[in-house]
Amino acid sequence: MKVCIIGASGKLGQYMVQHALDRGYEVVGVCREHSVEKLDRFNGRITVIPGATDDREVIKRAVAECDGVLTVLVPRGVHGYSTGTAQAVLDYARPGARLVFSCGWHISRDGQDVYSRKLKAIVNVFGPLARLARFADLDDQVEACRRIFASNTRWTVVRGSDLEEGESQGLPVWSRHVGDPVLDSNVTRRVDFALFMVAAIENDELV
Repeated sequence: MKVCIIGASGKLGQYMVQHALDRGYEVVGVCREHSVEKLDRFNGRITVIPGATDDREVIKRAVAECDGVLTVLVPRGVHGYSTGTAQAVLDYARPGARLVFSCGWHISRDGQDVYSRKLKAIVNVFGPLARLARFADLDDQVEACRRIFASNTRWTVVRGSDLEEGESQGLPVWSRHVGDPVLDSNVTRRVDFALFMVAAIENDELV
């Protein structure tokens, strides 16, 4: 099994790299050039392709012949970073590859999610402020996921709860909708969220 991890140098990405290696996968990691050193501990065990994750040529090279692609969708800046990343993956991943994307809970596909007033307030306040500061654009993730949902690919979008560091507690429980009582804790260990992403590659129930 050959997998590509896009956003490999971040905290979540590094956990995904380790989980993939633990499963015996061949790993290709993509990260920005100035972050390559964060992957030094994996030297000799993974292939690192430096570049912006919305660079189509970088993604085309990285996902070639990969059976699975794990992508951290980051709404960085206000120039469609997440959308560019997602579109490149959709365009260049090989037919039949498993595509797994991570994003925030504000993404909804069918309108059946139930959001708390706190989460709604955070999105309504932080979203415009982040865009005004040109720091992030939550609508960019919305557009990226709209394209994923509309694609004819074997995709899974994993929406993250609040993440914390700590020892693994095992594979997290999941639900198709925000607001399900099983998700009441709203807290997941980052290492376990990464485990869920990697495990999704071979879980056809999540396609």
